[in-house]
This record gives sequence, structure tokens and C-alpha cells, in this order.
Amino acid sequence: MTIAYIAESAGVSVPTVSKVLNGRSGVSDETRARVERLILQHGYRKPPKNRSNLVELVFRELESMWAVEIIRGVERVARKNRIGVLVSEFGLHDTSGTTIDDTVGRRPRCVLSVAQLSEAEREQLRARGIPFVVFDPIDELPDDVPFVGATNWRGGQAATRHLIGLGHRRIAMISGPDHAFCLARLSGYTSALTEAGLPVEPRLVVKTQLTREHGQAAARELLSRPDRPTAVFTANDMQAVGVYQAARELGVRVPDDLSVVGFDDVPAVAWLDPPLTTVHQPLAEMATAATELALALGRGEELPQVGLEIATTLTLRESTAPPKEQ
Repeated sequence: MTIAYIAESAGVSVPTVSKVLNGRSGVSDETRARVERLILQHGYRKPPKNRSNLVELVFRELESMWAVEIIRGVERVARKNRIGVLVSEFGLHDTSGTTIDDTVGRRPRCVLSVAQLSEAEREQLRARGIPFVVFDPIDELPDDVPFVGATNWRGGQAATRHLIGLGHRRIAMISGPDHAFCLARLSGYTSALTEAGLPVEPRLVVKTQLTREHGQAAARELLSRPDRPTAVFTANDMQAVGVYQAARELGVRVPDDLSVVGFDDVPAVAWLDPPLTTVHQPLAEMATAATELALALGRGEELPQVGLEIATTLTLRESTAPPKEQ
């Protein structure tokens, strides 16, 4: 398959196809879409000789506390393979700024995208023969999209089982948006309750954003009830920090009056007072595996599987204890 054949099929010039392949401007949206469809249809791949010796690590936002852990894992593999790492921030799909076109124009050896890549972005990368892996996807992906995630369901189950084992029966969960990993953590929570013969009470489940402020607001509402929960499991560590703040405002002591379990195990939560019990998500190891997977795809290797989930573990610290009534 040649560029000339693609150009003839699309009814455009060879330079126009070249512009599309290299992510350059000067091509109408309609023409670009037509050329990209033909590139995908015929399986054309650019020769890899012009690739830059870079792994591009793409974040939707860099505000997360665990970004450093991901960068550390990517850098570990890149250093071993003598490859540079470029970190970029796309922003959400409806914002301006850096886009997939900029990434395509840099011709990285591979792309590692944290959280998501839209279908259009995936098609654009495939059309240029740039392999990619989605790290910790927030949405369900087609079967052919490579990804590395964590065992979110088992993590939610382990956290809730721990609280049940301590004797807690009114266990609340502050969950997140309807992203795949949040839903899996919530499902693990409900599964552990059902397994123990405990009711899943909708009033004890609050869905909110994955921020400290939203976690604080949700906990304030839960802890102000006369039948307040004796334990709270949160969808991430930042929400758990908000629970601490709400508890302190209301004179509720952790863990004497309230046990708290988070999710992620970012380094800072070990410094809280008391240190936070949380589900450890092996971010650096996940990033290492994702980078190795992306590089293997770039080498054209046959892979036994395109998706990989790495096990979570429960890190026990001092924020959980048996409830007072036990």
C-alpha cells in the first residue's frame, strides 16, 4: 500500500495525503476525514524511520497527586530503552490548547494516554501508525484497544471486607462519577456487603466528584445524620482527605468514632493524622507495564493480550478500628 494509491483513491494529491499523515494543517476537515478513512481501510502504515525517539505521556489534567508516580514508572522503562519522555496535557475534549494533532506532528515512537483517548483520537493515531496504550481507562474500551488498569473491583471489595471484619455494619461509600473504575470500586463495595448478608442502603452511597472539596461536602452530609455511618469508604484518597476535614469540623474522631478507607495510596496520605488506610493502586508498576506494552506494539510484536490489570492491595494504617458499640 502506497501514499500514491491512497491519494488516487481519495481523489487528492500525494502532498495532501502527506499532510494528513503528518498532522499538518492546510487540509479541509472533509478531505482529512476521507483520507483517514482510506488509510484505516487499507491498513497503510507510515515507515517508522522518521519517528522521534520519544514516548509521549499524555494527561488530560496534571493536577492529580498521582501523576508523579506515573511519570516515574514511564521514565524507568524509557531510561532502560534509551528513549526520551515527553509529558503533555491535552485538557478535556471541549477545551482549546494542545491536541492530538500536535502529538501526531511530533511523531513519537508511541503514546501512553492517562484515563482516555476518544475514538477519533485513536483513529488518528492508528492512521499514522503510532501505537498507543490507555492507562487506567475511565470508560469501557473496544476489545482491540490496548490498556493497563488495576483490579478496581477487588480493591473495593477488599476495603469493604476489612471494615466488615472490624465489626462495622453501617458502612457508607463516597463514590465518583460513572467512570468505569469508579463503578468497579462501587460494585466491589456492594458485593462485599451482599456477601456478608448486609443490606446495600442507597442512602449510604453518595456519588460526587473525585476532589477533596466534594468528599468533604458528602461526608458533612453523611455525618450530620442521627444514624450516621460508623465507617466510610471513598473512591479515591482526595475524597478521604475531605472526610477527615468534615469529621474534624463536626467533632467526629478518626478512627474512634469513624473509620475511613481511601483508594490509590498516594504518598501524602501516609502523613495524615491518623495515617490513612487505603487501597494501594500500583501506579508506577502500571505505568511501567503500559510503557513496555506500547514499545512492544511499536516493534510490531505479537502480544498474548492487549489488556492488563495489575492487582491492588489493601494498605492498613491507623484510620480504621472496630466501631464503638462493639
